[in-house]
Amino acid sequence: MESAMQTINVRTTQNVLIGYHLAGLFDRVLAFIVDAVIFLAYIILALLLLARANAIATWTIILAYLPIFFYNLIFEITMNGQTPGKRAMAIKVVRLDGSSPTIANYIMRFILWPIDVVLSGSIAITFILLTKNSQRLGDLAAGTTVIKLVAAPHVTGQKIMQSLNDNYVAEFPQVVNLSDKDILIIKEALEANVQLGNEKPILLIAEKLKKLYGIETNLSPSQFLYTVMKDYHHITSNI
Repeated sequence: MESAMQTINVRTTQNVLIGYHLAGLFDRVLAFIVDAVIFLAYIILALLLLARANAIATWTIILAYLPIFFYNLIFEITMNGQTPGKRAMAIKVVRLDGSSPTIANYIMRFILWPIDVVLSGSIAITFILLTKNSQRLGDLAAGTTVIKLVAAPHVTGQKIMQSLNDNYVAEFPQVVNLSDKDILIIKEALEANVQLGNEKPILLIAEKLKKLYGIETNLSPSQFLYTVMKDYHHITSNI
């Protein structure tokens, strides 16, 4: 659908914009189904355990249901905008400016979730299809939307180029010896860190570059690699 092809720029902690497609309705529905399967499995397991312990009562059933009631809120806060279903579909919640939602944003989405899912989710589906940024009612109130964690092609490089001004001075000019393939690998490692929280690739690449070119810096591995990319784009664009 057209809304799924729209993009939103997510700003990383290194102040670099990466473009992501808005999550399509299909991905969001599948994520909901995955979460619903988890709901069902949990409820069956909880009831079986309560029955085995001969502890089935109104108050125990209510207590057992509470984790399901707060499922979306708890996981989105603790998993940085994702539930297990959203993670399985590689989608996540972000604010419209591309930053991470606050707890207040998540709570607002949570409060309006019952309204969104009534009538078999028709309200949520209608809003997602008709709104510019594919937002359900809770997203509209919270100022959030859901993105697909696959970076739009070449957006990172374009945004880095746009962020450079005429007075920019390369901090590590020796990176001019890198190839476009090397820069692509660095870009993919940085995106893996942003999307999955996987720091190992950027740690290995940063250490290799420092040893290869004799670079000493107090920058963090991710800041160092973003600087390398900016330096490379600046130098090669002026050759």
